[in-house]
Amino acid sequence: MALGPLIVQSDRTVLLEVAHPDASDARHALAVFAELERAPEHVHTYRITRLGLWNARAAGHTADEMLDTLNQYAKFPVPDSVAFDLRDTVERYGKLVIERDDEGLILRSHDDAVIRQVSLNKKISPMLEAPIEGGFRIQDWARGSLKQQLVKLGWPAEDFAGYTPGTPHDIDLTEDGWSLRDYQRDAVDNFFSGGSGVVVLPCGAGKTIVGAGAMAAADTNTLILVTNTVSARQWRSELLRRTSLTEDEIGEYSGETKEVKPVTIATYQILTARRKGEYAHLSLLNALDWGLIVYDEVHLLPAPVFKLTADLQARRRLGLTATLVREDGRESDVFSLIGPKRFDAPWKEIEAQGFISPAECFEIRVELPYEARMEYASAADEDRYRIAATAEAKLEVVRQLVDKHRDERILIIGQYLDQIDEIAEELGVPKLTGQTPVAEREELYEAFRNGEAPILIVSKVANFSVDLPDASVAIQISGSYGSRQEEAQRLGRLLRPSSTGISASFYTIVARDTVDQDFAQNRQRFLSEQGYAYSILDADTLATAY
Repeated sequence: MALGPLIVQSDRTVLLEVAHPDASDARHALAVFAELERAPEHVHTYRITRLGLWNARAAGHTADEMLDTLNQYAKFPVPDSVAFDLRDTVERYGKLVIERDDEGLILRSHDDAVIRQVSLNKKISPMLEAPIEGGFRIQDWARGSLKQQLVKLGWPAEDFAGYTPGTPHDIDLTEDGWSLRDYQRDAVDNFFSGGSGVVVLPCGAGKTIVGAGAMAAADTNTLILVTNTVSARQWRSELLRRTSLTEDEIGEYSGETKEVKPVTIATYQILTARRKGEYAHLSLLNALDWGLIVYDEVHLLPAPVFKLTADLQARRRLGLTATLVREDGRESDVFSLIGPKRFDAPWKEIEAQGFISPAECFEIRVELPYEARMEYASAADEDRYRIAATAEAKLEVVRQLVDKHRDERILIIGQYLDQIDEIAEELGVPKLTGQTPVAEREELYEAFRNGEAPILIVSKVANFSVDLPDASVAIQISGSYGSRQEEAQRLGRLLRPSSTGISASFYTIVARDTVDQDFAQNRQRFLSEQGYAYSILDADTLATAY
């Protein structure tokens, strides 16, 4: 056996020796089915999870392929228990299937013991009706809820019950001067062959175009759910540019506008808005006979939308995201209710093809002065992150970085409004927060794009679905604690290929030896899994570090 970079342990953890010459190839292959847990400098720790294995299987990877990866790169023999458990877990996917006949939905299995086991479960039995040969009839309302419970029980079902075609509506791609990239076409094909599910692509790799491609393939009324009104306007603009749809065919359903048209773009906020305890706009889900529902940034799907989605299983569903990581641990609900992962393109692979910009990541550590350190030491746990994250020492580092990149478009990103206000005033540059009206946000984004305002300070409202192709520098001064998805989204603001061809620089400024530094290490896990390495710099030596 070759002395590879992996050590596979019996508890399903996998250690990756970062300095090994085959580490990059091993990471690329391992990320298909394992999740990165810790990423210190020399040895990264991955864990093989049930959901990771089932997502890999749904995306077309076999147990043999996954074991081949472990055997090819392992330094020592793979423990027999891991090989056995991996095969057993992968084989569980599809042991149960959901089908439809003239009378309704059916849960079937060729394994009598499995079907008997699940049918006796106290949470599943109320969803089942009379037994039939090889299975049970399913209550009409229970298709989504049943899939949720089956995943929790460890027997994920493949759903072959089909989908309503929806009201036909002709949608064509207008490929004049452009065409779907190979990976975008593969994503659309894999989605349709699987029925419903999630496409995972890096920020800037054209997830919206994949959505447009799916709409053109479906030719049906489509409901698109997005994170905010700015995102809705960008989807509308992209669809008008990339498809045969006209302005009269695309409606916006948000806090400002209530239009229902053959293609309707709605915000998650409006869908989850309550009035007198009821979801006031729930009727939108059945306002037209939707044949396709697109969930943009599906990793941010609000919890109430999961419940609503459980009732939409007869409609084809496409989730789009840069990362399946959810900080609330509800990845299994995405898997069961939106669908499993159907396509996944590693970030570095898309970068190598020239479709997203290369990026360098830096963590710059500042020292808290004595007074701030004493305040931090005596503060309650819930106050310590704010004290560390808003340290005044970060301002001088921001000034140095802005000066270093004075000829580039720079985003400064923060979590705390008073910190954002202070830096905006000190640097004399515009700021954009959740309090900024939508019209003013769009004006600021446009000023940034055309170079009138080359530096923009933004809060977390700019994490998602914002198209700023010439941004090449991001300076993160504070974040949402240890959010891996936020780190990925913030780097993603830089990865859209720019007209200048400049490599992107992503800086995170953290207070040394505080929870700010601890949270930063957790945030970096996802990007480390994608092959991005963080260079650690000391603020005191920043001027001579380049």
